[in-house]
Amino acid sequence: MKILHVVGARPNFMKAAPVLRALAAHKDVQQTLVHTGQHYDDAMSGVFFAQLEMPAPDCNLGVGSGTHAQQTAGVMLALEPVLLERGPDLVLVYGDVNSTVAAAMVCAKLGIRVGHVEAGLRSRDRTMPEEINRLLTDQLSDLLFTPSADADENLKREGIDGAKIHLVGNVMIDTLTRMLPKASANSSLVNPPDTQPYALVTLHRPSNVDDLPWLRELLSTLEDLSEQLHIIFPVHPRTRGRLEELKSKSVSVRDNSARLHLTNPQPYLEFLALQRHAALVITDSGGIQEETTFLGVPCLTVRENTERPVTLTLGTNQLVGRDLRKLRSAAAAVLAQDSTRQSSTWQSSTRALQVPDPNRVPLWDGHASERIAEVILRSRS
Repeated sequence: MKILHVVGARPNFMKAAPVLRALAAHKDVQQTLVHTGQHYDDAMSGVFFAQLEMPAPDCNLGVGSGTHAQQTAGVMLALEPVLLERGPDLVLVYGDVNSTVAAAMVCAKLGIRVGHVEAGLRSRDRTMPEEINRLLTDQLSDLLFTPSADADENLKREGIDGAKIHLVGNVMIDTLTRMLPKASANSSLVNPPDTQPYALVTLHRPSNVDDLPWLRELLSTLEDLSEQLHIIFPVHPRTRGRLEELKSKSVSVRDNSARLHLTNPQPYLEFLALQRHAALVITDSGGIQEETTFLGVPCLTVRENTERPVTLTLGTNQLVGRDLRKLRSAAAAVLAQDSTRQSSTWQSSTRALQVPDPNRVPLWDGHASERIAEVILRSRS
């Protein structure tokens, strides 16, 4: 059986790595890995392949950045000849990035079966490009691998045949459980600071970072919060560009001040270590909502909605929207609760961390990729 995997951006890599590994255990499976190049610099791509122990891509389409239309069209044009040459029996696509929907559309036109890993998630907000990608990819897919029961319900509500839907669990958690010992073994990965509480911040969504007046107010909020604890903010390239625009307009940005640390994007292991030891995570990322839920780390999501409601009902996630007053009060509540559990001196290497609970969300147990492999092998008959 010939299986071709399509990945394009950092979130895809964490999802594809365990599936590649699970299928490699079957000698009658031949795998091809195609990297579209949607994320192309080493900080967002190459180092992840190395840390996740993924094989080098068999093909790199080199699509690069651009508008959504340019990027999607670029993947479609570059991928079609690869599919015609390789002739896969099944193409696996991951998550909700432009590369995902582009690959699904090309396969549908060529009559090649598609499997969608992380199917069925819905924010019900069609202003999000990712929501459009999810909707279209699921309609075109033959095998839909869902991470949670709410995803199954979404797909059935949209009229998708239940025989195509397979509740397998969350492959992101497969990667997290495998890599967590490596991230936790070296306390130097938590940097800076080693002996003080900190909040970890990530922001990359255009609806947030492209709104410069709001971004300016967010920075002011983080500067205020940094009076209570350190803030570590690995800055996504898109966000970095917007911060530079603010600087060009003579807006104060306290880059690398004493307690607000703006850093470059972090490799997977380093970022996982930072998440593991954080007092609080502030984000607009879907994957980080899932990881913090598994780790038991409080998470404040700077969005009005989430396609991962299970992180709200069973996890540690709260939606604060773009209301910065709500963000301030929610952060204060988390820190007040944490201060009752922790001593005044914070030692990240010995902190009484909450033990990850593999039963917090059903099937988030580190074995989703094995279940995916089983379904794929059964489906070929």
